Amino acid sequence: MKIEENNNPWTRLSSEDVYDNPWIKVVKDQVIRPNKSKGIYGHVHFKNKAIGILPLDNELNTWLVGQFRYTLDAYSWEIPTGGVPHEEDTLSGARRELREETGLVAKKWTRLLKIHTSNSVTDEYGYVFIAEELTQGEMEWDETEELKIVKTPLREALEMVLEGKITDALSIAGILKASRSYGI
Repeated sequence: MKIEENNNPWTRLSSEDVYDNPWIKVVKDQVIRPNKSKGIYGHVHFKNKAIGILPLDNELNTWLVGQFRYTLDAYSWEIPTGGVPHEEDTLSGARRELREETGLVAKKWTRLLKIHTSNSVTDEYGYVFIAEELTQGEMEWDETEELKIVKTPLREALEMVLEGKITDALSIAGILKASRSYGI
């Protein structure tokens, strides 16, 4: 199947920053839509890349992170995740995030995928890595984190995805792709 890329049918007339903090910027654009009518389009610019890490040991166990997510007003189970500044290498950021959240250090790293987390309203890119050949070290949580870390078989993490118990986009994409890659 050949997939064609089309030219951009949108025209940006002007752009205004509506809100700005260290992590995001909210932008309102005046646009001409593909149907040639005028309108507005709001979007969120992320100042970091999203990073997810799927640590795997020799028995295909992984580590999940449980935490209360303020934006959802709900508890969430996820693979270890974090933000990496755009100027930082994604792999070095992934190494740091894995160590900070789980205390794990990995000798072998494989980039599993690149994902747009919500491409209709944000420009955020996410990357998921598989981390292997693990050793346990000390955790270094941020002041915003109160985490529960559990070691679980990748097969059970996949079941959590399929049952809707894991809803984080990076986690779902990473667990699904890794499960297929490892024949689960």
